[in-house]
Amino acid sequence: MPTAKEEVRSLLDKLPDDVSFEDIQYHIFVREKIERGLRDAEQGRWVDQEEIERRMSRWLGPQGGPRSPGRTSRRRPSTRTRFAALCVDPGTRGS
Repeated sequence: MPTAKEEVRSLLDKLPDDVSFEDIQYHIFVREKIERGLRDAEQGRWVDQEEIERRMSRWLGPQGGPRSPGRTSRRRPSTRTRFAALCVDPGTRGS
């Protein structure tokens, strides 16, 4: 299992040379959240689909749409969100 330092080095190698400190921090943050989620799942700390749907029904209106009429548009994922998926090497899952 690679150390945290090795994982950060690997992450830095995947980022462009002109990356900002803010972007580096963001990618480390995302990586940690993903790793924490994987550990939680391995330890049985997760929520099943039925519970998600029950919770969502409380947040959403009767037809499954947003409660407030002003929130009708969907935001497109940011470049950071789409790029975050590249920060996790699928080969390291579960290791």
